Amino acid sequence: MLKEFKDFAMKGNLVDIAVGFVMGAAFNKVVASFTGGIVSPLIGLIFNADFKDLKYIVKEGAMNDAGEKVGEVAVLYGDFLTNVIDFIIVAFVMFMIVKGVNKMKKKEEAAPEAPAGPSQEELLSEIRDLLKK
Repeated sequence: MLKEFKDFAMKGNLVDIAVGFVMGAAFNKVVASFTGGIVSPLIGLIFNADFKDLKYIVKEGAMNDAGEKVGEVAVLYGDFLTNVIDFIIVAFVMFMIVKGVNKMKKKEEAAPEAPAGPSQEELLSEIRDLLKK
């Protein structure tokens, strides 16, 4: 059973998927920091607010004794839009990577052309001539 598990875990596809998953998670953090630190503030200039803090308040909250708002109900569309931008960036980069890998595979898989031989007409003529004999 241990040998079967080792064979399963060491299959090329499974290892490739694991490496891709780890790299994707790390890349997602880079994109999130790029979006949160660069893109959101620039877009926030348009709204004169921090982009992640944009929200539509459905119900106002009350202030408690500690001076904090409690009971507020709000739609956090700024956070949602930030996540959408993150997704678009990650999806575009992954598209470009897959496109590049596919282009490299096509170059590698360029099969040599089949050796030139007689055409179909020539073969049929040869068969006809052999049958005439």
